[in-house]
Amino acid sequence: MKRHLWTGAGLMFVGIGAVGAFLPLLPTVPFLLLALFCFARGNPVWEQRLLDHPTYGPLLLDWRQRRAIPRRAKWAALIAMAVSVLVTGLAAGWPWVLIPLGVMALSGTWIWTRNE
Repeated sequence: MKRHLWTGAGLMFVGIGAVGAFLPLLPTVPFLLLALFCFARGNPVWEQRLLDHPTYGPLLLDWRQRRAIPRRAKWAALIAMAVSVLVTGLAAGWPWVLIPLGVMALSGTWIWTRNE
């Protein structure tokens, strides 16, 4: 029963990651990392399929082996967060812009300090 739950959760995260591949403000790789975690416990064959993916596989493998994020991915994440802060600032204004600004400051710093 546990394997089915892990596999179901992995499929859900792959689905969210797939949506993120088309929506600019929704990340893809973090959801694929969660899917990888779930598939490792529920379906090792699908875990390997994710690792073998030509686009996302190298990013997932880098994270798994070295906890590394490529510089290009770091820039992409920071730019997407900055756009989110800008959109929130324009749409909601003060003080609501402080929420994504704080999230960007914390998560952006964490992302930038990871290995490359």
